[in-house]
Amino acid sequence: MRPAIEVQDLTKRYGERNVVDAISLSVDAGTIFGFLGPNGSGKSTTIKVLCALLRPNGGRASVAGYDVATQGDAVRRSIGYMAQAFALYGDLTVDENLEFYARAYGLGKRGPQRKRDVIEVVGIERYRHYLGSRLSGGWQRRLALATALIHDPPVVFLDEPTAGIDPVARRDLWDLLFKLAAAGKTFFVTTHYMDEAERCSTLAYIYEGKLIASGTPDEISALRSVTPAGTVRYAVAAGNVMDIFRRVHAVGSVREATIFGRDIHVVVDAATTAAQLAHELDLDPSRVAPIAPSLEDAFVALTRARER
Repeated sequence: MRPAIEVQDLTKRYGERNVVDAISLSVDAGTIFGFLGPNGSGKSTTIKVLCALLRPNGGRASVAGYDVATQGDAVRRSIGYMAQAFALYGDLTVDENLEFYARAYGLGKRGPQRKRDVIEVVGIERYRHYLGSRLSGGWQRRLALATALIHDPPVVFLDEPTAGIDPVARRDLWDLLFKLAAAGKTFFVTTHYMDEAERCSTLAYIYEGKLIASGTPDEISALRSVTPAGTVRYAVAAGNVMDIFRRVHAVGSVREATIFGRDIHVVVDAATTAAQLAHELDLDPSRVAPIAPSLEDAFVALTRARER
């Protein structure tokens, strides 16, 4: 099966600066692809090029089988887009917002059925007569997703889809994305939440316009550059987190320490065993154990390496 999105050496330049610098990636149909990177890294520009809103300066890209540079109208008909900000009409009801988008996409006689379909898919039936401005953040995101789906596009771009909503709404929205992906939709998602990134089928990490890592979450976490040579990682079950955190920083072999919930993840010299670290922290040895780097560890390490 042909990938839903194919990108080869894509470049977008503003003045003398390559905002997107010869990136290549591929997104399989029916998957959720995570596109990550710090603010200003080139994520938004990449998405605008893939949505055929900007012309690339070099390379090539296709979305749903259409070339973004030469078949822009076909690309735009084949995609949905859900912005980070609430981009709907707050003084219109849910029904009226969907009616507006159905007409904007020229659905004609298909409009009423598509409206019923997306209302059912996103589960917003009971709120269909509410004004958009009266919906909670989570239901606003569902309405935004419904408008992005109303013309039944094969590919949907989601820019920070769960920004500013509560944990329950976040989980419910992701469960909905999984169901839609299983039915064949392809999602291209930007997010700053590492737990959401771990739910994606594959990921790409962009920094200052350059693609510096791509693969499954496990593949990225396992990159050799993530854990510096001559070091190992341990999790310290802290109990009193701040007290142990202060003690960890007093250990000479510790190169880095970060609090993860009730644990502290540390990077230490490879010669330091778990038992030795526990001894220096005056802890029972069972409270220190080797760990693999988390996805957050990976992206922090990759970013710091680039900064250096």
